[in-house]
This record gives sequence, structure tokens and C-alpha cells, in this order.
Amino acid sequence: MVKGSDLLVAALEHEGVDRIFGLPGEENLDVVESLRCSSIELVLTRHEQAAAFMAATHGRLTGRAGVCMSTLGPGALNFTTGAAYAHLGAMPMVLLTGQKAIMRSRQARFQIVDVVASMKPLTKMSRQIVSASSIPTIIRDAFRLAMEERPGPVHLELPEDIAREEVEPVPMVPIHPMEIPVAHRDALKRAAEMILAARRPLIMLGAAASRPKSFGIADFVRRTGIPFFTTQMGKGTAPGSTSLYMGTAALSERDYVHEAIDRTDLIIAVGHDTVEKPPFIMGPNGPKVVHVGYTPANVERVYFPHAEVIGDLGPSLELLADRLEGKLPNADALLPLREGILGRIADRNTEGRFPVTPQRLVHDIRAVMPESGIVALDNGMYKIWFARNYRTYVANTLLLDNALATMGAGLPSAITAAMLYPDRRVMAICGDGGFMMNSQELETAVRLKLNLVVLILVDGAYGMIRWKQAVDNLPDFGLSFSNPDFVRYAESYGAKGARVASIDALVPTLEAAFTGGGVHVVDVPIDYSENIRLLVKALGPPSRSSSLRE
Repeated sequence: MVKGSDLLVAALEHEGVDRIFGLPGEENLDVVESLRCSSIELVLTRHEQAAAFMAATHGRLTGRAGVCMSTLGPGALNFTTGAAYAHLGAMPMVLLTGQKAIMRSRQARFQIVDVVASMKPLTKMSRQIVSASSIPTIIRDAFRLAMEERPGPVHLELPEDIAREEVEPVPMVPIHPMEIPVAHRDALKRAAEMILAARRPLIMLGAAASRPKSFGIADFVRRTGIPFFTTQMGKGTAPGSTSLYMGTAALSERDYVHEAIDRTDLIIAVGHDTVEKPPFIMGPNGPKVVHVGYTPANVERVYFPHAEVIGDLGPSLELLADRLEGKLPNADALLPLREGILGRIADRNTEGRFPVTPQRLVHDIRAVMPESGIVALDNGMYKIWFARNYRTYVANTLLLDNALATMGAGLPSAITAAMLYPDRRVMAICGDGGFMMNSQELETAVRLKLNLVVLILVDGAYGMIRWKQAVDNLPDFGLSFSNPDFVRYAESYGAKGARVASIDALVPTLEAAFTGGGVHVVDVPIDYSENIRLLVKALGPPSRSSSLRE
């Protein structure tokens, strides 16, 4: 006879799970004991929300469902933001929560809320396990559902008496690879005809193109010779160093890259997911759009494709390129705009004033991060600047959230990246507001002996909302706060702390942190006055280039 908790852990091992992030409660104790005797590492966190962010990022970076665990009631409800983060961001994850005994409870309604119902709007599936013998089947179904397109979170509730229940051994369910069909030949034919007829084609690479299983994206760009831009979460899907890169749509309109978007007559949208803040706004007089994706497009007022190519991205794009390569005389029609767009984006990126400007910050971070280095952004005003100015060369090396856009995820996401890739430089970049939402996870990073640099941008306010308050000509009110001494705060957790006091000290301080190893917290004051100058005053109606071919 075996316990339900032993079956659960065996099923997780069968799925290839090597770590679980979480904060257990008494309802999970049988599962904890089963984990102690297993090959799975229990990564204890200091808050359930952080555990969910870590598991979601594990799914984002590997394509395999990350796993997190909590107790019932308040612990389980702390998972909800992480569940929404994975749900909107298409990150495969399995959330395991505990519950009081369901067969014979002696505690009435103490701590009991309907977690299964609470999770249903935030997950692909939410269910309670009511029989130990069903655990292997339910786990297999949960992982299959979490990882199939469109990926996302799945929630399972395991009551403590079901975890303790003894049953006959149950065989594990076989795992079969999930193969996604390629696009239909008629869809490829229609799309190819539209692209061949275009006078000024443009490729857009979106969030789904960044899936770990996606391949052939850069090859499609190379074979067609069509210039491309990316959404915020599509950065790195084709190298930003290529001569066909036009920029990233950090805003929905009137950004520099929109000079090309506004002139194109056809956008090939590869992997676009409408959960992202729109990279452009479709209208009745705008360009035609060909949607290439794993799943059909979600039709919105701002996104209604004229043709769709649905199937496994890599093989489908290869077949589409076969129909286009060498047949596109207008492929480079928008390239004359490239130099001007990228030149304006790079303006003042070496400016020497202090506190550091966003442009200089991005420039210096790029200088210390190798092409494979991973930057995990929290959510704040700086995200727009990194989306616009930070060149990416490899997918998922700039982890930002342009879907839920939640604060508090930057540090936990970086912790997961540092665990998965111990030989790569990993940096969390957080505003002082977002950092304090999960700053307690510094202890987790130190305990795990990770190599991690945490850069805190200090402006003493919730900067993005404060900026929008100013743009709306409202009084500066209700968004400022004071901070702890971040150097001493880091040291209290056993990390190392440093403060940047001049513009010339930023790069050496970060280099010293990386070469020193361990967990380092670096704080630097930031000057957001450039927001008004560049993101409001400078972004008037898009200009037209006289060098552009009609």
C-alpha cells in the first residue's frame, strides 16, 4: 500500500519535475515528507506569491511546467497574482494547494475558502483531488493541459486526508510527445499571395515566438529579407544585431518604430498574443495583417487579421519561406527608415549627468551583460526604456511582463533564472516600489547560494503612475514614499550591498558585483525627467522620410 502523497510525488518525478517552489502548511505535511524521500528539491520561499512567480518563470524559460505548493486558505489565495501572471503570460505551471480533510473534518469552516472556484478564472483548469488512486491520471492531465497551446497554469487542490489515504500501487500514465500540426497548404498559399503582392512588407515578432520550443524565426526573417520589429515580449526571437531589425514597439502608437509601421501595407504578425499591450492599433485604413501563430488570433477592435496561418511556428514558417524566398523585390522597401529610427532611439544614451537617465542606464546595463545574460525586469517606468533601447540577441534574455504587468515579479523571476543557468550572468532590475513587494526573497537567494545581482532604481515614488499623473496635469500627490537603507538591508540578509554615487561608478560597481559572486544588491538613483521630454513632447505625429520608396 502507498500513500496518496507518495503517489503525487512519484507522478511529479515521472513528469520530470526536479524542484517545487513553495511555502507548506500543516495540510501539506504528508507531501513534504514524501518530497524528503524523493529526488525533487523543495525550494522554500518567504511568500507564496514569490513561489508562484518562480514557478511561472521556470515554465517560461524551459517550456516545462513549473510547480509551486502552498497550504489552504490564505496561503492558496496568495497564489492568485502568480496564477494570473502565468495565465496572461502563457507560462506553463502547476499550482498545488492543500485543504482540510474532506471525508471527516473536525474543524468546521476554519480557514476554508473555495480555492478551486477562486482559481477557475485564473487557470486553464482548477479541480480538487478526491481519490488517491486517481492522482497519477490527474497529474498527467494537469501537465499535459498546462503545456499544450496556449500554455498556462493549472490548479490542483489536495486535501490532507486524500494525501494520507493508503491505496494499492497505481501505475504511472505514459507520457507521449505533443506534436503540433503544421499550417494547412491553402492557408500558406493565401498568406504567400498577400506577402508577394505587398509593396512595403514588415514582420512583427510577438510573445508566442519566444516559446522555448519555437525555432526557425530568425531563419524566416533571413530567407525573406523583410525587416522586422518586435513586441515587448517578443524581444530576442530574432537577433537585434541583424541589419533587418527596426526596433521594438514599447508604446502602442507614435513611437519611433511606428514610422515604419505607419508606412507598411502588410504586417506579418508572428506569434502575436493580444494579452500584450498593443504594439500597434489596427484601423480601417491601416495595413493588412497576416497572423502566424500556434493558435488562431483573438479578434479585437485593435487586431483583426486578414489571413491566418495556424500551426507549429517553426515548420509553418519554413514552408511559408519556401514560397517566398527570392521572390520579394519589395522586401527591403522600409529599410531606408531604419537608421533614423535606431539613431533617435540611441540619442543621449551616453549622457553623463547624475542621477542616471534611463537611456544611460540601459546603455550601461547592456555593456555589462553578455548576449546570453538574463535581465529580469520588475514592472515600472524603466520597462518602457528597456523595451525600446535594450538590444536583445537571444530569446528570453530580457524577461519583462507586458501582459499582467504586475509589480513584485522581478526578483523571484531572477532567482529562477539564476537557479536554471548558474553559469550565466543574471540581474534583477527593480524600482524601489516593486522591489519592496517581494524583497524578503533576498533571504531565499542567499540561502540557495545563488550568483545574482539585484539593481534597485531609486526615485522614492511609484514612478510610472507619478509620470502619468504629471502627463494628465494633475497635482503630485499620494505616490511618494521613503526607503530603507538598501545597502544595510541587503547586508541584514547576508547579501552584499553597494550604492552608486556617480555616473562613472555604475559599470564598475556592477562588474565587481558579478565577478565577486553571491547575491549583490546595488542601488542607484534615477532621473525620470526624460520621460516628459522623450515620451511626450518628442513623440508627435510620425515623420515621413523622403528617401522611402513608394
